[in-house]
Amino acid sequence: MLKIENLHVSYGGIRALRGISLEVPDGKIVTLIGANGAGKSTTLRTISGLVKADSGSITYDGEELLGKPIYKILEMGIAQVPEGRRVFTNLTVRENLKIGAYLRSDKEQIEKDLEWVYELFPRLKERDWQLAGTLSGGEQQMLAVARALMSKPKVLMMDEPSLGLAPLVVKGIFDIIRQINAQGVTVLLIEQNANMALKIADYAYVLETGKIGLSGTGRELLVNEDVKRAYLGS
Repeated sequence: MLKIENLHVSYGGIRALRGISLEVPDGKIVTLIGANGAGKSTTLRTISGLVKADSGSITYDGEELLGKPIYKILEMGIAQVPEGRRVFTNLTVRENLKIGAYLRSDKEQIEKDLEWVYELFPRLKERDWQLAGTLSGGEQQMLAVARALMSKPKVLMMDEPSLGLAPLVVKGIFDIIRQINAQGVTVLLIEQNANMALKIADYAYVLETGKIGLSGTGRELLVNEDVKRAYLGS
């Protein structure tokens, strides 16, 4: 289990997170929703080691993550799909995927996992030797997810995977998230499309200016009147 306790994070004197606590149980999909600037991305970046915490604790299976180098956190099985995709545009699809496995030395299994992600994303297999910069936005998002999967994560953190994508492509991305989770990968999801996120989430938290405002199952928050008014457009 990934567990955050009383986490405080500041940027240049601005308090981004104000003592949040949450849990991401193994094998579940947990989503964080909230307005821009609420602290969602900061939460993921702190878990990944990209942002330093002021105080608090982040543990995975009882082991403290705060203070560990980024590569150690990745070695422990926690990978992040960043907002904005961040693929290596001047490298091919296959080269991007190989970079996702750069900490691994099991070459034979890496090749098997390449075939696995190509089964998940047939479009990428068709574009195996195409430069990532020439892919569509939806294809680049698929590549960003597939690249993270090549590290063999136990926990996959996703930051706004549907941002800027057409509705039909968004549905495909969410179908893939379900498939990944069904294969045993825990998912921590940040998503602007609160309606879609809550429909697939086992559990959800609402972040409001650096604090947890509400929490509950995805279904509970879908029918919560405050959530509906603030995030679901009804």
